[in-house]
Amino acid sequence: MQNLTLSWQSAGAVGVAVYAASLAVRRTNRPAAALVLREAATVLGLFAVWQFAGQLSVMGTDGAIGRGQWLWDTERRLGLPSELTLQQWVLPHPLLVQGANYYYAVMHFGAMIALLAWVFLRHRQAYPWVRTTLVLVTASSLLVQLIPVAPPRLLPGTQLVDTAVQYGQSVYGETLGGIQPDSYSAMPSVHVAWCFLVAVAVIRISRSRRRWLVLAHPLLTVTVVLVTANHFWLDGVAAVLLLLLSYLVQWAVAAALVRRRSRKDQTTEAEDDAQQEAVGADVRS
Repeated sequence: MQNLTLSWQSAGAVGVAVYAASLAVRRTNRPAAALVLREAATVLGLFAVWQFAGQLSVMGTDGAIGRGQWLWDTERRLGLPSELTLQQWVLPHPLLVQGANYYYAVMHFGAMIALLAWVFLRHRQAYPWVRTTLVLVTASSLLVQLIPVAPPRLLPGTQLVDTAVQYGQSVYGETLGGIQPDSYSAMPSVHVAWCFLVAVAVIRISRSRRRWLVLAHPLLTVTVVLVTANHFWLDGVAAVLLLLLSYLVQWAVAAALVRRRSRKDQTTEAEDDAQQEAVGADVRS
């Protein structure tokens, strides 16, 4: 499976072109179209940064295997289910394995793009919250990923199978831009962070009773990243913690702004009262 993901150079160039188009469209008095293009350019720019940062750890993979082995050993000490056991349940079923490989390659971006488009077009008031969460959790994940960690499929001695390579579906080959995606950024799992972000956003924003069906996406994603040996359990745990931290940061900032606005209103009210009292004193005198 050829990886059709844009390189950071291509994503950056397309992002600049789309942003320029938004400025041109804005001059034609079509603000809605200009806004759509601007948001698309923003997402492309963020993706370019992600792709670029993902290459940095490729330059220094010393210790990546050792850190991956430490995660594997820690999970065994904690008594977590073995990724090998889960994979062995699926390996006898080629269609399931190939389906898992496709889900890993496609739904990571597909679900996020669908979410952003849905929120932007149908629930515009919630879009800043979703976009900010995406930026925060992805940026914090990238900071952690600067420390290379090998995924389970690259650990020697575990008997885990690289299912994507086995069926010729690996996305970790040469991209169209000639750059190989980082195979040593297993910790944390951005796949897991994004799938839970999608689920939380849909459940919080939608009012449909069917919105709970979106929980199938994180369930499938977690299962897929484990049985394809692309991530450890602890990669997913770290991703969820970073997502919760992203929500906490936004809540703290919003609470601080409310307190600041409240103090400002109280100050303004006090100044108005003082001014009215001064005016009354002048009148009495």
